[in-house]
Parts: sequence; structure tokens; C-alpha cells
Amino acid sequence: QVELVESGGGLVQPGGSLRLSCAASGFTFSSYAMSWYRQAPGAERELVATISSLGGSTTYADSTKGRFTISRDNAKNTVSLQMNSLKPEDTAVYYCNARLYGIPRWGKGTLVTVSS
Repeated sequence: QVELVESGGGLVQPGGSLRLSCAASGFTFSSYAMSWYRQAPGAERELVATISSLGGSTTYADSTKGRFTISRDNAKNTVSLQMNSLKPEDTAVYYCNARLYGIPRWGKGTLVTVSS
């Protein structure tokens, strides 16, 4: 049974940092690219960052380049998102994603609120 469990969200002031983590189980983690998405209130879900199966390649949304870093630990079946210089517009529920056999799998999300 595929499971993705996010953690690490919370309330942070503008300019602050947070590190999100996603624990994966139920599939061969090291065989799949992993992504983080986010969905702000009233907005569509958007892709934040993607990392290749072995971690050698990463891509980012223009809005997060230079501030966010995606990484993975295939020995621990985890993928992380380090978020620095956070802005109020980063406020959203952040979701871990894996696309297995073309089918997207999602965690339940973790809420990040950037506010003073």
C-alpha cells in the first residue's frame, strides 16, 4: 500500500525558514522521481519542485528558485523541501507526490503559513 506522509509545516514569519519532509512507503522509492506541490486557498495546486529518482536532477518553479531546495534520502525513503526566505505568498498546503505507473499519488499535506 502506497503511503506518503508529510511533516514539518507550521507558522513562520516572513523571511524565515522551514524544512518539510515526506516519508514514503509501499513502493520502490529509489525508482521514482518525487515532487512537492502546493495549493494556496482558492488557487489550483501547483508544482513546486521535482527531484529525479537518484537525486541527480532537480527542477523548480520560477517562484521558488534560489529559495527552496529539494533533496532525497533513498536509504530512508524520504524526500525533503528546505524553504528559505519565505514570503506570505508561500502560504499553502504542501503535498508530497509520486507518479507511479502514470498515476499520481498524494500525501494528505502539511500546512505552511507565512505571516507576521
